[in-house]
Amino acid sequence: MPFKPPVLEKCKSCGKSVYSAEERLAGGHKWHNFCFKCGLCGKMLDNTTANYSTKEEKVYCRVCYGKKLGPKGYGFGSGAGCLSTETGRQFGNKESILQGMLW
Repeated sequence: MPFKPPVLEKCKSCGKSVYSAEERLAGGHKWHNFCFKCGLCGKMLDNTTANYSTKEEKVYCRVCYGKKLGPKGYGFGSGAGCLSTETGRQFGNKESILQGMLW
């Protein structure tokens, strides 16, 4: 009976065989240590800082994952840039709630 070497899973990034000593796991796929980096910024990752996108089958760091696949639209602003100083005049409001208050 001839010797048959075990079939090794291929790296999701480079397509080469991944040995158990150099593997990283995410989303049920294996990567080499040096191939396991963010799909946008290229930052090297470890298993605790990686987020796997099943839609694109790529690994992202937490910051890039939030930018690319995080919530978008109304109500998901951050910081003082999303605060509004509108009084509601465009909706027909004639006076502000704070106008009658004395400080």
